[in-house]
Amino acid sequence: MSLKKIKDELQQLGNPAQARVLQGFFKTGKGEYGEGDVFRGIKIPVLRKLAKKYQDMTCAKVEKLLTSKFHEDRMLALLLLMGKYLKADDAGKKQIYTMYLRNTRFINNWDLVDVTAHHIVGHYLMDKSREPLYRLARSEILWERRIAIIATFHYIRQNKFDDTLKIAVMLIDDPHDLMHKAVGWMLREVGKRDLQAEEQFLKTHYRQMPRTMLRYAIERFPESKRRAYLEGKV
Repeated sequence: MSLKKIKDELQQLGNPAQARVLQGFFKTGKGEYGEGDVFRGIKIPVLRKLAKKYQDMTCAKVEKLLTSKFHEDRMLALLLLMGKYLKADDAGKKQIYTMYLRNTRFINNWDLVDVTAHHIVGHYLMDKSREPLYRLARSEILWERRIAIIATFHYIRQNKFDDTLKIAVMLIDDPHDLMHKAVGWMLREVGKRDLQAEEQFLKTHYRQMPRTMLRYAIERFPESKRRAYLEGKV
């Protein structure tokens, strides 16, 4: 199958009105985190169906698709990589993991990261050194830092929290609101499985956490406990 055929289909599925909505939602204006991103106006369920349809696409073509200026093209490429990763042997998984990390400049919005990072990066490093996550967490690139914390979602689901909590400390002073939300979300996921582990972290760090990070982390707490954390009375 040709890459042109796939892009032609994506173009036909596009909805200009929806594209305008998405470009506002994903903050694509000048100076915003998604500056310059371009949308076709295709919803994620449609892209998931396309990923099944084109699952036999070669990795080389998927990587080319990942460089597209269109957000939905890049999401489709990442969904294809996820599908390939699940079916791949060890060598294939390594190839896809490596491809993912060498193309982080194209994984450049929060949805692209959140849908894929834990399934590929997190899974691949499960039985390996996690040092790549710590390198990503130290990156000057926002999306690489987000990949670092979201990748740990895979370990959270295995009731392993150490990397999440260590990376959360590294990112606690991150200047970007999107990182505050991501770290807070992962801390909340820790708390769903082990409330004591989350609260132990919070009691040590909550006073220095950005407000948004703290709010996300304590979202599921009873109102009285939420208020205590927000008022600094824990």
